[in-house]
Formats: sequence, C-alpha cells, structure tokens
Amino acid sequence: MNKETLTKPEMTVSQIGEHFKILKVKGIKGMEMPSHISTREAVIIVIKGEAVLKLPNKEINLKANESTIIPAKEPHTLTINEDFQANVIMEIESEIKFVTK
Repeated sequence: MNKETLTKPEMTVSQIGEHFKILKVKGIKGMEMPSHISTREAVIIVIKGEAVLKLPNKEINLKANESTIIPAKEPHTLTINEDFQANVIMEIESEIKFVTK
C-alpha cells in the first residue's frame, strides 16, 4: 500500500440506478480528500463522524445525520476530524475529478 492510499478516504460505488448512483465515503481521523470537483451537483449525507468540507468561499462542518449539496464544478476538499462515513448521491453521468495545480 502506498502512502497516498493511507491518507485519502476510501470511496466506492455502492449502488447504481437508472439516473443516480451512490458512493460510500469512509475514512479515519486525519485523512483528507485533496481538491476535487464533481462534474454535476452532488448530495452528501453523513452517517457517522465529523469532517470539514472546504469550498472556495466557505467551510461546512459535516456531522452525523446532516447533509449538504455540493455545487457542480466547485473545487472542494474534505478533512476528516472524527472517523467518518457518508453517502454521496449524484447523477450517473457525474464524475469526480481531482484538481491538479
């Protein structure tokens, strides 16, 4: 396993429907998802833990049983503050692309 694998949350497709897909995001305290975008709007629903979603003009504290909408094509990072699990719902055509500097 390389270092990058150990520091980024795990993201896997859990379900695919006719129009939407659900991604499971899991990680432990201290992990960070580097800057990335969703090509279409996405909804994140937190199942457990806490994290900070950093968008260009605001930070959103995510906690269990809360949700938020991530705007399409807006770069953001996710920093995990407490062991974390969430579902991300997005259109099937939507992609996650990492922002390169």
